[in-house]
Amino acid sequence: MRRLFLSSLFMLLSFSALAADVVLKPNHPQKHVVVRGDTLWDISGMFLKYPWHWPDIWQVNPQIENPHLIYPGDVLTLVYRDGKPVLELTRGPTPYKMSPQVREMALEKAIPTIPLDALRPFLSRPNVVGAEVLDRAPYVVAGADERLISGTGDKVYVRKVDELDGQHYSIFRGGKVYRDPITKEILGYEAIYTADAWLSEIAEVSTAELRKTTREVLIGDRLLPVVDEDYEANFYPHSPEDNFEGHIISVFDGVSQVGQYQVVVLNRGEREDLEVGHAVSVYQAGDVIRDIVSADPKDIVTLPDEYAGVALVFKTFEKVSYAIVMKANRAIHVGDRVSAAD
Repeated sequence: MRRLFLSSLFMLLSFSALAADVVLKPNHPQKHVVVRGDTLWDISGMFLKYPWHWPDIWQVNPQIENPHLIYPGDVLTLVYRDGKPVLELTRGPTPYKMSPQVREMALEKAIPTIPLDALRPFLSRPNVVGAEVLDRAPYVVAGADERLISGTGDKVYVRKVDELDGQHYSIFRGGKVYRDPITKEILGYEAIYTADAWLSEIAEVSTAELRKTTREVLIGDRLLPVVDEDYEANFYPHSPEDNFEGHIISVFDGVSQVGQYQVVVLNRGEREDLEVGHAVSVYQAGDVIRDIVSADPKDIVTLPDEYAGVALVFKTFEKVSYAIVMKANRAIHVGDRVSAAD
């Protein structure tokens, strides 16, 4: 009986702690009607101080088809059960459209968790590759008409093509080396997209036509087959394990200071159990300064890290991940520390 009592008390205390962690935002609405353009993160931020606590208040109704997905027209209502805030879903009307020839039911798309326009360049093409991928990938051996630089509409010649990989390829070249700042382990290589290519002839030396280019294609650029992958845009933001720690090792677009909706690379990936939807707090690394008060002219101190914002992981690889900055309280830089969001 004593053991049962202690177990019940532990569960009660754990539930109370969980409920206490959910902090509602001041002046939160009691109800919200979902509209096109909404994101789950924005809606979470209407009700919660910390949007990644969304799973703690979401009331899944098994009677509703796809209760995890939220559509324009749905109504979200904040209620209390046993003193705990929960959000209830009332499914809105299903829109449809009529065609003179064919009667077609067209469901609205579920709202995404985060703005997809900021992510599209990072979803449709390879962005991180291992050294073994670079070594095995087909490569541009020459340009047509002895061109050293090729562009849209030009032909290039390619070696090491596997006919089983199809005809549609992305062309890229190796960029930054992603290296762990602590262990110095090479985590991967940035794949800089240069063009789309379609093979018109597959042989020992294959012929490819450049359909779209974002920069010049050079001899030595590598090819990877284009694989159509469905990106799951509807996921719950949530926090990783409490002991999670990592660092920002790269930013995109050549910027030195990162703000909202910019993408960063983390030195943690699937092998560290990082997953899509994980929210991480970003801490600006404290400056290293000389203590001018100390009598020792070599006395160096490191100032405490400062909270800088929140980022949400949206794409993972084996050893690194991509995260989008959802909130920036101050400038974020390469080298800043990340940990599990509270």
